[in-house]
Amino acid sequence: MGDKGKFKSNFGFLMATIGSAVGLGNIWGFPFKMGKNGGFAFLVIYIILAVIIGYCIMLGEISFGRKQEKAAIEAYRKLDSKFTFNGWINTLTPLILICFYCTLGGYCLKYTIANFGNIFNASWGTLGVESSDFFGGFISDTWPAIIYGLIFLAITIVVVLGGVSGGIEKFSVIAMPALFVMLIVVIIRSVTLPGAMEGIAFMFKPDWSVFHGSGWISVLAAAGGQMFFSLSISSGCIIAYGSYLNKSENLEKNSAIIIIADTVVAILAGIAVMPAVFAFGLEPDAGPSLLFVTLQTVFNSMGGFGALFGFIFYFLVLIAALTSSVGMLEGAVSAFMDEQVRRGKTPSRNFVTILIGIWACLGSTLVSADALGGGGLPHILGFDTWLDTFDLFAEGFLMPLGGLFMVIILGWLKPGFLDDEVKLGSSFGSKQFFYFCIKFLAPIFLIFILIGQLNGFFKWGLF
Repeated sequence: MGDKGKFKSNFGFLMATIGSAVGLGNIWGFPFKMGKNGGFAFLVIYIILAVIIGYCIMLGEISFGRKQEKAAIEAYRKLDSKFTFNGWINTLTPLILICFYCTLGGYCLKYTIANFGNIFNASWGTLGVESSDFFGGFISDTWPAIIYGLIFLAITIVVVLGGVSGGIEKFSVIAMPALFVMLIVVIIRSVTLPGAMEGIAFMFKPDWSVFHGSGWISVLAAAGGQMFFSLSISSGCIIAYGSYLNKSENLEKNSAIIIIADTVVAILAGIAVMPAVFAFGLEPDAGPSLLFVTLQTVFNSMGGFGALFGFIFYFLVLIAALTSSVGMLEGAVSAFMDEQVRRGKTPSRNFVTILIGIWACLGSTLVSADALGGGGLPHILGFDTWLDTFDLFAEGFLMPLGGLFMVIILGWLKPGFLDDEVKLGSSFGSKQFFYFCIKFLAPIFLIFILIGQLNGFFKWGLF
C-alpha cells in the first residue's frame, strides 16, 4: 500500500476530495438546473438527496476505501469476488467521463488565456468579436480545440504522476482555497450589477408547480444526476482517496464537510453566474453556451474591468475542472495499480498513468473533433454529440447504477461491514440514520434517478 502513497494531512484529503467534487457541474450545471427546475424547490430536493444519498454514499465509499486500502475494483473483490463487477462499474465511469471532461477543460484553458489577452487588448482575445462567433469559430476549427484539450489532459497527468502527497495533495491545498477566493471576488461584482436581483430570483424563487403530476420525477432525476456528477460519488475517486487516508481521521465529519462544501460552492457558483446573466438581459442557457457564450458576453460588456473579471472567472473554472479531472484520472490509476499488485508486480504509477492518459487522449480528441455535433462525425444511439453519448454512459447510467449496487451490497448483503472502520475515528453517531437511509431510502431514490436520467437522455416520454 505504501507504494501507492498516502495523504500527509486530513486537510489535504479534504481539499483533494472537495476538489474532485467541485467542478464544471457546479459552475454551469447547478445554477441552470436549479433555475429550470423550480428554483428554491429544486434546491430543497437537492439538499434532501445530498443528505439522504450523498452523505451515506460518501461515508460508505470513504470508509470502504480506507478499510480495504484498495481502489474500487480490488476493494469490492476483497469484500467478495462476486461483487467485483461494481468495482469495474466505478472504474469505467471516470474512464468515460475524462474523455469529454478534457475537451471542456480545454475550452476553459482557451478562455482563460483569451481573457488574459483582453486585459492588454491583444489580438488573440475575445474583444471586438461576438461571443457566439468566437466560441463557434474556436470549436469548429477543430485542431486548436483538440490541442487545448490535450494540454489540459497533460496538466492533469503531470499532477497525478506527482503521486498522492507530492502531486494531488500539494496541488489541491493551493488550488481549492484560491478557487474560493476568486469565486467570492466574482460574486461581489456579479451581485452589484444593475438588474442582478432578477438572477437571484431565478435561482431562489420557489416554483412548486414543477412538482405537478409526474413532474416531480423529472426534478428528482435532474437533482440526482447533478448530485452524483457534482460529488464524484460512484466514480472510483472517493474510494481511492479513502484508501490513502490515515486511520485516525473522523470519517463522519469528513463526509459531512465534503457534502456541505460542495453544496455551498454550487450555490455560490449560481450566485456568481446568474445575476450577471440577467443583469445583461441574456438567456440562462444550459451547458457550454452558458459558460462560453453568455458569460463571455457579460464580461465583454462590463467595460474596463470586464477583462480582469473574465480572466479571474475562467481561471476559477479552469482550477475547478482540473481538480475534478485529477480525481477522475486517479480513481482509474489507483484501481489499475492495485491490479498490478494482485498479479504480483510492483505497481508503476508512471506506466498506468501514461497508459490511461493515452486512452483519455483518444477520447478527448474524438469529442473535440466532434465540435459539439458540428464536426460531421458519425454518432451512435441517436445523440447529436459525442459529449452527450459519453455523458449518458457515465453520468446517466453508470454512476446511479454503481450507487444502487453499492447501497444494496453495504446495506443488505454486508450490513455492519463498515462499522468498525467508521468507529476508528468517531462514535458512529449517525449509524442508525446511515443504515435507515442506505437500506430503505437510497435504493428507492436511486431507482427513480436512474429511470429519470435514462428517460431524459432517450426521451422516452415516461413523464
